[in-house]
Amino acid sequence: MASSIGTSHAASGTPCQDSCHCRLVDAGGGETVLVAVASDGAGTARCAHVGSQVVCSLIGDIVQDFLDKGGQVAALDRKTAELWLDFILAELSKRASCAGNDLREYACTLLAVVASDTAAVFLQIGDGAIVVSDGIAAGWSYVFWPDHGEFANTTTFVVSPEARQKLGFQLVRRPIREVALFTDGLENLVLHKATRTVHEPFFRSMFQAVRRAPGDGPDEGLSGALEKYLATPAITDRTDDDKTLILATRLPPDGAPGTVA
Repeated sequence: MASSIGTSHAASGTPCQDSCHCRLVDAGGGETVLVAVASDGAGTARCAHVGSQVVCSLIGDIVQDFLDKGGQVAALDRKTAELWLDFILAELSKRASCAGNDLREYACTLLAVVASDTAAVFLQIGDGAIVVSDGIAAGWSYVFWPDHGEFANTTTFVVSPEARQKLGFQLVRRPIREVALFTDGLENLVLHKATRTVHEPFFRSMFQAVRRAPGDGPDEGLSGALEKYLATPAITDRTDDDKTLILATRLPPDGAPGTVA
């Protein structure tokens, strides 16, 4: 996983407003749950980088607490996800009040995956996307199409009044073999907007290295290499926005079912 500042942000002295978080949670009984979160701060919001950081860390902590108390991924429902959103908004409101800021200054999107060995939940508010695969032969597909709103360069944010209504929620009761989360800075590189399809060669190439990673959990070496790649001309010549990409797999190099890497 990695976030990389956009060239337009670097030129203007604006911090990277993207954030990401990933952890593996021991859910007991030998089951491991992947929690992966990405968030893109609104470019016009002064504290958007703080908002995205808070959202990512809070989702990780909320899910950890849910699982520690015996919660099951397959039992998650939209009502629970909405309660999580309410908690996040309350925390952002506290932070805004203490700093004397308007809550809108913390505007950011949300992309989250909570995946056990037998089920997965996907959450999304705003643009960016989550792409999944059931195996090498199955290819890749998106979970929710990016929300770009009624007008150009607009979307829904976690702090938007309509966030609860626009929250994308999906529960699948099957193992997800591979998953990628990415913010809108990468959309034009990995999604075909005219046909609403995924650019599969990108993910075929990127996941080869992830499958070869030793052990479980986030790999610091791969994350560092990914951050450098996101800053290369191959990417920055096509987008000047901040970029975040999280890749997680249960497949080893030969494509047979394995563990999360």
